[in-house]
Amino acid sequence: MNKQWTCAAACGLGVLLAGSLWMQAENPPAAKDPKSSPGAAANRPSPKPLSGNVERGLAWLAKNQLDNGAWAQGEESSHMGSSLSGIKDTPNVADTCMVVMALFRSGNTPRAGEYCGQVLKGVKFICAQVEESDSTSLSITSLKGTRTQMKLGTYIDTFMAAQVLAEMKDQMGDEATAKRVEAALAKVVKKIEANQRQDGRWANEGWAPTLAQAQASKALNIAAQKGMKVDEKVRERAESSARAEFQGKAVRGVAAKSGGDAGVGLYSAGAQIAAMQGSENTNATEREQLRKIIASPSSQPAQVAMAKEKLDRYDANASDLRAAQSGVIAKMDDKQFMAGFGSNGGEEFLSYLNIGESLFLKGGPDWEKWDKSITGNLTRIQNQDGSWTGHHCITGRTFCTAAAVMVLTIDRSPAPAAGKIQEAKNK
Repeated sequence: MNKQWTCAAACGLGVLLAGSLWMQAENPPAAKDPKSSPGAAANRPSPKPLSGNVERGLAWLAKNQLDNGAWAQGEESSHMGSSLSGIKDTPNVADTCMVVMALFRSGNTPRAGEYCGQVLKGVKFICAQVEESDSTSLSITSLKGTRTQMKLGTYIDTFMAAQVLAEMKDQMGDEATAKRVEAALAKVVKKIEANQRQDGRWANEGWAPTLAQAQASKALNIAAQKGMKVDEKVRERAESSARAEFQGKAVRGVAAKSGGDAGVGLYSAGAQIAAMQGSENTNATEREQLRKIIASPSSQPAQVAMAKEKLDRYDANASDLRAAQSGVIAKMDDKQFMAGFGSNGGEEFLSYLNIGESLFLKGGPDWEKWDKSITGNLTRIQNQDGSWTGHHCITGRTFCTAAAVMVLTIDRSPAPAAGKIQEAKNK
């Protein structure tokens, strides 16, 4: 019996066929006006087979899981010094979240797939961390001063946990674990909602915290798409903040308005696009219903006015998203822009992921050009043992390997689950 079937048997279900994961979520309904929904409603092509580079990366990640189900930041580049050597093998939430998402995207759920056991243990670790945290602050971990916190922001663990728990919400193999995941997700969403500032942002110190702000918005939108009740005002403020970051710049879609990107255009571009695309994915699931309200003779004037206002907001976000995508596409041949800080680091990989996920939904030659360029870069710099290492800032092998795997499997990212948002609002 091979390793894949052994794991599947242990998890209680058959093996998830490679490449089928992307079909588990519903595609959002097509908008009447394709220009109003930049990519979110596009027909998704079949994903590419997992490459040898991805397979080696997955094997490295699985091999380096800790006994408690978590991952540590692992070995860092030597030029980062030894200041964090004391916690390089300490379990942490952000790195664990990155790995779980990478394994999930590659065809592994908590109940099926070659690495189902690793995913399940990782999810349980994340749940435990959320459960042990208080109910009011933005933090979910007692571990402070990790590389991801120093570079992406104080509460990056919280925002990444929200995305993982949202993605795992309908994936657990038994009712007890499913309820545990849903409860942890509800708790962390409430913590994020309660701590949002009026400007749509969150307190978040770090070297390039704009990436964490985008992660928060992205996570909230995925939670909403998976049927979790998310405060619409919180989601709207986050959307408005991302659009404000984008608007009014000489090079649209590249430079952040209020800082937080360490002066690196790639980071702010990726952050803005990720936040606006996350909103668009959620908005796209509601557009048709809003149009029906506007067109229905039985709708009350107040209902029509509210629907029109919301639809105008959705269309404005979509317009800014298209402009941001165009800004990045125009910079694809700019080596300085594409190099980010000047060399590959975890922040670059995360920015490639943010931009790539949006361009994939847009589709066409722009996505194909982006995918070919980034895939070529990542395959060239992979280590012989299957891992990836950064050369500045976030250099830990765990984060960089997981992020690289996710970039190489963007075409397998879960699609927005249409119809579940309204269900959550009716609860």
